[in-house]
Amino acid sequence: MKKDNTFLKIVKNLDIFVAVVALIVLVGLTSSGVVMRYVIGKPFTWLEEVQLFCMVWIVFGAGGAAFRTGNHVAIEMVVEMFPKPVQKVIGIIVDLVVLFVISYLFVQSIRFVGVFVSSERATSMLKIPYTLIYGIAPVSYLLMIVSYFTSKYINKNEEEINEEGVAI
Repeated sequence: MKKDNTFLKIVKNLDIFVAVVALIVLVGLTSSGVVMRYVIGKPFTWLEEVQLFCMVWIVFGAGGAAFRTGNHVAIEMVVEMFPKPVQKVIGIIVDLVVLFVISYLFVQSIRFVGVFVSSERATSMLKIPYTLIYGIAPVSYLLMIVSYFTSKYINKNEEEINEEGVAI
């Protein structure tokens, strides 16, 4: 039986924590923004900038977690109609396509963030650097690749071992 490592669990779920905190901030600020605009009559002029920041961090923060938990859209029914050897080939093709697409997005996100680094562009009201807002994208793409392959191959193999450490 494995010992429960709390620190490792926290690190593995840090992306979920970031997304949850950003969602809580987004909902809280948006709700207070509605009250300030329509009830009190003094809207937050900076609210849209913080909302952008939160939405980007929610999307990219939760991306790796979605891969890790297998919550992305999948059409397994079609693949399961084929014989096992064909399913393995399709699985390898899917893995290569996922790796290629996410790697491409990773490279493009580095270029995208690089534009903001070189231009030092920031939001107009709060002067939040766009590098900070979109800087999570390359990190998220790396986490997506790691999460995809660890959840598919490493964690799957761990599930096949029972409590006594004997492979099933």
